Amino acid sequence: MRANNYWLAFGIGVAAGAAIALLYAPQSGERTRKKLRRGVENAVDDASEHLKDAGDYLKAQAERFTDEAQDAIKRARGQASRLVDNAGDRASNVVESVSDRVADAVKSAKALV
Repeated sequence: MRANNYWLAFGIGVAAGAAIALLYAPQSGERTRKKLRRGVENAVDDASEHLKDAGDYLKAQAERFTDEAQDAIKRARGQASRLVDNAGDRASNVVESVSDRVADAVKSAKALV
């Protein structure tokens, strides 16, 4: 029974508070609803403006990161191309050197025979 009394007293208190708030409200309910509606509309407008700004910022950041990534890819391609060219040149030098040594070895072998 104690819990029932508590909830009954709570309900009476809420009803009394609501009645007093309506009696002492500084303006009519219609006017209050209009103010609330304007406040909500302003909040929605502000939120949509913030979201638009955030979207614009994120778009600009994505474009900047895309440009930076493309530049990095171009640099990496250039470096890879230079590495391949250098490796090709060194391989050619090694082949020439080995070819010269084989030719020298063949000459030496012919001279011995």
